[in-house]
Amino acid sequence: MVADGRQGGVITSDSTGLLKAWDGQSGQEISFYSSASPQCTLLTYSMDGSSFLSVGTSQGSVHTLSSPSLSKLSSLVVCDTFKVNLLLASPDKKWILAGTKGNMDMSPKVVSSQSVTSPSEEEDPLCQCLPVSGCSAATFLPSLPARLATVHCKDHSHTHHNKVLSVFDIIIKKTRFKSEIQVEQVEKFELVFEGRTSDILLEGKGSSTLVIAAHRELKVYTVKGELICSFKDHTEPICSICVDSFRVVTASRDLSLRVLTWKTDRDKGLTLESRYHLLGGSHSMSRGFSNVVCDYSTIVASVEAVDGKDVLKAYSFNS
Repeated sequence: MVADGRQGGVITSDSTGLLKAWDGQSGQEISFYSSASPQCTLLTYSMDGSSFLSVGTSQGSVHTLSSPSLSKLSSLVVCDTFKVNLLLASPDKKWILAGTKGNMDMSPKVVSSQSVTSPSEEEDPLCQCLPVSGCSAATFLPSLPARLATVHCKDHSHTHHNKVLSVFDIIIKKTRFKSEIQVEQVEKFELVFEGRTSDILLEGKGSSTLVIAAHRELKVYTVKGELICSFKDHTEPICSICVDSFRVVTASRDLSLRVLTWKTDRDKGLTLESRYHLLGGSHSMSRGFSNVVCDYSTIVASVEAVDGKDVLKAYSFNS
């Protein structure tokens, strides 16, 4: 389920691949679309006053639909026969990254959103593979929309302990007859985490700061690979993080949230400070937190319940 903030609606998908758009005020169904995919990854974004939905399918394609009408605009094969479960848009919505975490030999693709939302009959969508494989996490830098950071396998190693973070700049090179996407690697450094790191979470702050969570660890790096700080506050794996200009919030299977705030140290520069520890309930009723989002005043987190009746918990900051 995803929200279309511009249109004030919600888009859902079920186990048969049926997508439905709903009016956020009345709850009425607006439209539907069959993706024929038992598992879908959904991404909403707006460009030039219009809203769109990208649908990553279990067959390896990305369908681009208008929102909320859910009319199909284009389709692009990203990772044939493997599920598209890596799907995100740049802050300015000019770029989409699509790929799979299910095959260590495949590379994600950078796609021009203009080429899939307003496709040409004569030309294929404008896209380019990243020169890395086995991508497990990615994020665009908020203050540099064409800068992309990815966590991927080290060379040809497919082990969970050998991970590398690479930073790329994306540009379009135009010639007399065509345009093409070029991807230039600007930084690269190895990541070191304790234990199994199959599930990695990556978020960016500003133009040069990266927040990475793996297993029970949270680390903050510069894009050049300098470790700013690290935390091991949780007793179970971190399953979700939210990063904004004020704070970082981590949610864990141990049924707790950790709230850390950004601060500028005169000697160390930008760093994080652990501030709050929020509890989410009892393990007899819940399996742990599954997701968290926040803004400057509120935190909302979902708790996975044992009986299937998941719960949303909201926390507010007192001024």
